[in-house]
Amino acid sequence: MRRVAYFFGSAAAAGAGTYVVIYLYRWQWQRAILCGVLLLVVEVMLLGIVLLGRLSRIEERMRDADRRQEDVLARLREKEARPAGDRFRWLEEPTSRTYVFVPVLMVTGVLLSGLAWIVQRIASATARPTAERRLAGRLAVLAAPGPARDADPNGMDDPRGIDELDDLPPIGVGARGRRGRTARVLVVSAVGAALVGALVMGLADLTQTREEDAKNSEATSLLLKVDMRGTNMTAERESLAARQLWERCRDSTSVPLNRATLGTLGDGLFAGVVQPALTDHDRMRLRGCLEDTGLDRTHLTVVGIGDADADDD
Repeated sequence: MRRVAYFFGSAAAAGAGTYVVIYLYRWQWQRAILCGVLLLVVEVMLLGIVLLGRLSRIEERMRDADRRQEDVLARLREKEARPAGDRFRWLEEPTSRTYVFVPVLMVTGVLLSGLAWIVQRIASATARPTAERRLAGRLAVLAAPGPARDADPNGMDDPRGIDELDDLPPIGVGARGRRGRTARVLVVSAVGAALVGALVMGLADLTQTREEDAKNSEATSLLLKVDMRGTNMTAERESLAARQLWERCRDSTSVPLNRATLGTLGDGLFAGVVQPALTDHDRMRLRGCLEDTGLDRTHLTVVGIGDADADDD
């Protein structure tokens, strides 16, 4: 169940983050804010799931520790409650029964240990070291090489030239594993930093205001469609909503609009004309502002946008 929650949470976070970038590119700030809030909610939910899992594991470990502590305490109490006479019950039995076997066995073991010690001392005093020297000579081939020594000019070895073991570089599987792990961490960190930097720079390049060549046309015309939800949505309400959105987005372009008129065509359609003619970047900014969620129960769609000349009707 936890894996399913992680999967759907990760998918929701990825979708919300993607649409945040898309809406920022389209200059639709309200929708970008909503997707950003959704992304934060999903991240907090995932963090809560992780923390709950960790807390449940900690509680389970504490319960296990309490159970073990209670078991040990119960055993200690049982030992304390046991009567003292039960420890050496064989001493309290009547003397008519033969319980002399254990003391006799203990005395016999002491005597045998003393005799073995005497034999060992005699053998060590009379043994010859020839066999040990012969064995050492045979095993000398298998001995590890000694530390390197620096020879002095007189042919004598300088004991100060011996390399200390702490000064030698670490050699082994553990050292190589640590170096490989460090290299992987550095590579992953560098790739992640490069991707984040590329994302930030790309988004900044897409959303920045650029100096573009002016259009040869005198004006830009737009065809808008207004959809309103609910009852009693008359033509007057549609016209009022369209004009509110139009006036709100009039200042969204990088150049000031000297003239911006809006007329109704019926059936929820409206025609707008702005002067001077808009560049491609300003068109995207104006479209994004108009199609963004600005009014309650109102959705405006830009059906078409293009250049208009003075002789056009």
